[in-house]
Amino acid sequence: MDRLRQQVAESEHPRELLIDVLLELQAHCGYVNDEAMAAACGLFHMTPLEIDELATFYDFIYREPVGRHVIHVCDSAICWMNGYASVLDHLTARLGVRFGETTPDGLFTLLPACCIGYCDRSPAMMVNRKVYGSLTPEKIDRILEKCRNGRTPDELDEWER
Repeated sequence: MDRLRQQVAESEHPRELLIDVLLELQAHCGYVNDEAMAAACGLFHMTPLEIDELATFYDFIYREPVGRHVIHVCDSAICWMNGYASVLDHLTARLGVRFGETTPDGLFTLLPACCIGYCDRSPAMMVNRKVYGSLTPEKIDRILEKCRNGRTPDELDEWER
């Protein structure tokens, strides 16, 4: 918190740091819980409503607990045309959860994403903000298995992205 206070105090336009601060608090707490929200309110002299409006608008700030691996499935028009439904069906069957839910072991959370900019490789998804495209059931299974075995997306092979 001392480092965040210093960054905000030294900034010419402190509110420009709000997203970065929320992401830092989330990294520390796992999500932006009420305690983190109160800390952000104090840093920026904003109301909880003002900060919550931003936090709930931004897809990568979580106001509820999420799994260790957050999967965002692209549901853009291009992904819809190129197999979005089969990707979602496969993920929900493998994970046993629907959008907005976390697996009982706390490993995966499944969320929709409006567009992740991988239209040339659709259908696509993100795992912990790393993008994977040209998805097939086999490719999805390899990615999930590596995540289950404790590997992070950074450790996944380049061909899996």
